[in-house]
Amino acid sequence: MRQTYGYIRVSTREQNEARQLDALYKAGVEEKKIYMDKQSGKDFDRKGYQRLLHRLRPGDTLFVKSIDRLGRNYNEILEQWRLITKEKNAAIVVLDMPLLDTRQDRDLTGTLIADIVLQLLSYVAQTEREFIRQRQREGIAAAKARGVRFGREAIPVPENFLEVRARWTGGEFNSRQAAALLGVSQNTFLKWEHMLRSQKEKQFRPNLCFYE
Repeated sequence: MRQTYGYIRVSTREQNEARQLDALYKAGVEEKKIYMDKQSGKDFDRKGYQRLLHRLRPGDTLFVKSIDRLGRNYNEILEQWRLITKEKNAAIVVLDMPLLDTRQDRDLTGTLIADIVLQLLSYVAQTEREFIRQRQREGIAAAKARGVRFGREAIPVPENFLEVRARWTGGEFNSRQAAALLGVSQNTFLKWEHMLRSQKEKQFRPNLCFYE
């Protein structure tokens, strides 16, 4: 007997899967036959997806809200499409894109169109991601050329650092308490201490800026 399944993926545990669930319910997929993963789509090593593949039989149909729910990598999406439609002999229906429908009641032309559209969409999606990454790299390079500094803001060494350090080395309090007196984190205090020990004390001057 042919079965109908649904698959949902959200990128992080904070994202809400309600929109995808609603779409699958409207398509007639039963709740108990919907598989879900809450993790990145960078690969297909996902428990829910692997359980779904194990259950798929020839003639079954898999519904997804959009093609990017299967993943983000062009080659891997195409490979999974081939695995499901050719090796598993199951059908895929992408609800956001009616042309991506390989159910067996469609003719050969419809299936061919679905395969072509899939390859085109996957290629465009990956190309756009590469453009975004390229624009980000170019933007960062341009900002650095203008003198923009990335990372945490520099923290000036307080005037009383040497005094607090002397009391700390004298055993009056621990490094966490010393940091609290200076209004910085314990890590920052210990970094300043390490910097001071690594150079001559006369070269170390308060009010210089060091990164946390």
